[in-house]
Amino acid sequence: MKSEDYIAKEEKYGAHNYHPLPVVLERGEGIFLWDVEGKRYYDFLSAYSAVNQGHCHPRIINAMIQQAKILTLTSRAFYNNVLGEFEEYITGLLGYDRVLPMNSGAEADETAIKLCRKWAYLKKGIPENQAKIIVCEGNFHGRTITIVSMSNDPDSFKDYGPFTPGFVKIPYNNIAELEKALLDPHVAGFVVEPIQGEAGVMVPDTGYLKKAYDLCKSKNVLFIADEVQTGLARTGKMLACDHENVKPDILVLGKALSGGAMPVSAVLANDEIMLTIKPGEHGSTFGGNPLACRVAIEALKVLQDEKLAENATRLGELFRKEVSNIKSDMIELVRGKGLLNAIVIKPKNGKTAWDVCVKMKENGLLAKPTHEHIIRFAPPLVITEQQIKESIEIIKISLEAIN
Repeated sequence: MKSEDYIAKEEKYGAHNYHPLPVVLERGEGIFLWDVEGKRYYDFLSAYSAVNQGHCHPRIINAMIQQAKILTLTSRAFYNNVLGEFEEYITGLLGYDRVLPMNSGAEADETAIKLCRKWAYLKKGIPENQAKIIVCEGNFHGRTITIVSMSNDPDSFKDYGPFTPGFVKIPYNNIAELEKALLDPHVAGFVVEPIQGEAGVMVPDTGYLKKAYDLCKSKNVLFIADEVQTGLARTGKMLACDHENVKPDILVLGKALSGGAMPVSAVLANDEIMLTIKPGEHGSTFGGNPLACRVAIEALKVLQDEKLAENATRLGELFRKEVSNIKSDMIELVRGKGLLNAIVIKPKNGKTAWDVCVKMKENGLLAKPTHEHIIRFAPPLVITEQQIKESIEIIKISLEAIN
């Protein structure tokens, strides 16, 4: 079968809920992907930052294989011998009392919302069913009904109502609007992405997170950081919040927590918040399974042992500098932090960001537009300086080739 055959099969039998770039991949290693015809590509999406450690990292895959031979799933009806080890490791690494493991990032965000509301009623004393959670315009936390209730993107919420109440939307990166929203005594939490990835790598002003955190503390409101995409070394720190020395009350992780090997997510908090949930009040059949826990431990160790946060800082600065120097009237703006970056594309002769991505694909680099006019660039963090330079050259010649 050729690429067009695989694409036709998906078109015929699959739901049309994605619009993929026309490339059919069958193998990955490190920063590279190969299609079914054997062509090699630089991966500059990293499965939306799920493969920060690189494709099929041998240490992670070996840990997965060894555990898969012994025990994969018990459900949480019973104890298993790996969950406690994972819980001790990740809470010690990130400085929290407790962790609640889940599978997808959306599930973890849902868990954080439930924790926040439970805390609001049991600890803050907000009247039942009156808790409010502040969210930011332009956010992307997933696609469940409750999460799209938080969105102001019609692609996410149109035709999916009625929606979950209890969310107050304010502009991102706007301290004055947050301060105003926090005047409501029924506000329980503030959910924020330290950098809005899906919105186009929107980096807030320096000091925004710290000011927002301090305001939340002054009003006894939980600061909830969705670090599903920005966390785990992507922006040059283990967590993006670390850039401003902010420790969220509730931390949400996913994606690279498994190095892309399987769905693993986690919510971390201290006792006062986490212990508001009692047995039977929340859970997941697969959450905390021994296979996921073993994989996640190894994935976290790889990030530290290979100093991938440091690599993201150094090469991210190089990427932004060199791309900013590309002479192209299609480049309107380059922005980002660490190895989470974006180019804002100005259409040229009817050609858009999609056309740039197709041309880059032809030249051996894979990236994807977001919001039609922005291209996100997020390679695996194991990328080298020479590989970054080669990739920038591909971006350059692709832009030059568009007439």
